[in-house]
Amino acid sequence: MANPETDVLVLRKGTHGMPIEQYVAALRERLPNGRVRLARTPAEEREEIRDASFVAGMVLEDDVLDAAEELEVFACAYAGTGHLPLERLAERGVTVTNASGVHGPNIGEHVLGAILRFARRFHVGARRQRRREWRHYQSHELEGSTVTIVGLGAIGNAVCDRLEPFGVETVGVRYSPEKGGPTDEVIGFETASVHDALARTDYLVLACPLTETTQGLIDQDAMMTIDPDAVIVNVARGPVIDTDALVGALRSNWIRGASLDVTDPEPLPEEHPLWTFDNVQITPHNAGHTPKYYDRLADIVAGNARLYVEDGLDADFENRVRI
Repeated sequence: MANPETDVLVLRKGTHGMPIEQYVAALRERLPNGRVRLARTPAEEREEIRDASFVAGMVLEDDVLDAAEELEVFACAYAGTGHLPLERLAERGVTVTNASGVHGPNIGEHVLGAILRFARRFHVGARRQRRREWRHYQSHELEGSTVTIVGLGAIGNAVCDRLEPFGVETVGVRYSPEKGGPTDEVIGFETASVHDALARTDYLVLACPLTETTQGLIDQDAMMTIDPDAVIVNVARGPVIDTDALVGALRSNWIRGASLDVTDPEPLPEEHPLWTFDNVQITPHNAGHTPKYYDRLADIVAGNARLYVEDGLDADFENRVRI
């Protein structure tokens, strides 16, 4: 049963190079009358989780879960939960929540920056600046372009919101197109529909989870179908793109360029050919970083902790994961 006062145990792993103590401080600020404790070592995790019913963390190791005798809610600090022992949690009746929505603003800005970089060809200007070369070059204009966004979750919606003032046409791809979305057009994942969209796409934004449907979605057929003046922006997961097909498309000028925050493999080996293309922007899975990460996460988790005290497992938790 829920404790009469909020009691949250935070596990030791942080993210994006930010100390986990910042997350604990954000939770304590939002739960001033509750108890927020930090298990700072592996031994402390195994000991503290024994009587913890509401636990927050990035990961949940098997030995830590083995020690959890009272666990009822695990508040995952990532949007994705595929790394968690979901089957074991389901067997034990543990409610799992995630951090969906935390990344929307920062990744939306990352995508917009990548698109504008290629539209105005800032990478060409930067190269000529390094050479101290005053020579004009041609650029593109974003207005009137077609942007296809694969995945209309929190990130896809944030991207769409930020594109709205630029006068672009947007196509959204989602599992349930009948639900509609913020884009001008919404389609499903049927191959014919996706290829039809690719043929008229100027900027392809991948913001979907990695599933059986999306793995290898952008393969050689897709590369041959997409408009050759198109740019691909991947902030989803590396395997959504067939890497060999991407390298082949870049070498054959089948696409104008790519902005990759995620790759397959990841990290990208030093000798990989993707490093060598002038029309490829690579960032080290960094789009998710924001100094406001723990604050946004704490808003969700603190709210759910209060609901848990009031209603137990019958609470209408924000970001509840169906497992």
